[in-house]
Amino acid sequence: MKIKYSELIDQTLYFPQEEFQVEDHKLKFHGIPLMELVEKFGTPLKFNYLPKISENIQRAKKWFTDAIKTHEYKNKYRYCYCTKSSHFAFVLEEALKNDISIETSSAYDMDIVKKLYEKGKVTQDVEVICNGFKTDDYLVKIADLINSGFENITPILDNYRELDKLTESIDTTFNIGIRIASEEEPKFEFYTSRLGIGYKDIIPYYSQKIAEHPNARLKMLHFFINTGIKDTSYYWNELFKCLRVYARLKKIAPEVDSLNIGGGFPIKTSLNFNYDYEYMVNEIVLQIKKFCEEEGVEEPNIYTEFGSFTVGESGGNLYQIISQKRQNDREKWNMIDSSFMTTLPDTWAISRHFIMLPLNRWDDTYERVFLGGLTCDSDDYYNSEQHTNAIYLPVFTDTKPLYIGFFNTGAYQETIGGYGGVHHCLIPQPRHVLIDRDQEGNYVYSVFREEQDPGDVLQLLGY
Repeated sequence: MKIKYSELIDQTLYFPQEEFQVEDHKLKFHGIPLMELVEKFGTPLKFNYLPKISENIQRAKKWFTDAIKTHEYKNKYRYCYCTKSSHFAFVLEEALKNDISIETSSAYDMDIVKKLYEKGKVTQDVEVICNGFKTDDYLVKIADLINSGFENITPILDNYRELDKLTESIDTTFNIGIRIASEEEPKFEFYTSRLGIGYKDIIPYYSQKIAEHPNARLKMLHFFINTGIKDTSYYWNELFKCLRVYARLKKIAPEVDSLNIGGGFPIKTSLNFNYDYEYMVNEIVLQIKKFCEEEGVEEPNIYTEFGSFTVGESGGNLYQIISQKRQNDREKWNMIDSSFMTTLPDTWAISRHFIMLPLNRWDDTYERVFLGGLTCDSDDYYNSEQHTNAIYLPVFTDTKPLYIGFFNTGAYQETIGGYGGVHHCLIPQPRHVLIDRDQEGNYVYSVFREEQDPGDVLQLLGY
């Protein structure tokens, strides 16, 4: 007796899940009938479900609010959106509905802040945390905004040169932060992050350059590690080293009142995903409070800079299986109507996995396959799922089209893949659709950008 694909999922996973349901053998994502989406807009298709952005922001805010109340923490929490995860206007505008701050990383980010202000999406009171190594152009744009009345812009010093340049350009008092150059995990190719100032150098630097500065006020200490917020000895060790610097600074610089612990909340990349967000938030708030009490200093305001967590789970990519190639007795290659290297570059660049499920034919029998993209590059493929270490899909047939979706793809993929540009083997950027809900809860679809046509690509290439 042959087993149906739906029976395979029932046997191997907890399903359905909060965001995934199957109705009439067809997949829904947050209630969105995906096959109707395919019928309406075709494939390949990129989409963003905007309500998920606000939902995740509100989830994190509640976790921190509850932890602060539980532990009688004496200061506040502030949610920042890390723009480099996705710079799209629809992302920023949705996120800003939730009373958040913005974290930037390059000069063009400051132009985005100006555009948001001109469109009435923010006021001059908007809080902007300026991170990253700052070129002269970035520093000039920061200074220009501060001079024009944006008082809540806080450049985070990545090196000693930046304060000197800001001092030359800003004609009023301004806030600054300092980024700590955290130590990387032992398996890294280098020992200390290239970003920030060393632990041992921060106190001397403050005493020599900032304490008596006529305009700059040190308000924030910034901490971030690449591995993200995980319940590991490495994470807690680095956080406590950061807290030691904060406590020492606070004793000589009472104006320091904020600790930015960066980003790093993971997103769901597998149907077996298991991460206790509430536990981690509780522990972070508790450990900061206990440490400060032991040191006899006031607890800081806690800032986070969640990027992938904000926008990642809003995105999806839909494809049709257009052909199957049998290369030998064991390998079946299902070819999608796009390219992984173009639309999901993290699958190629860092072997990243996303949740992958068929959109239709859940009542059909299944087979093990590999997934191939349309470019002529041997790396343009996807060959395993975290929950099964293999890909199983309904059996391919020429008579019944098969569609698949990759989910929680909303962070980084467009900017890394070069959105709207020239792609490998000139595979076009797919149509991009936004999905929202109206006041009655109905889905509202709009095309953000059509699929690239040959004229767009040839013009970029100079033809």
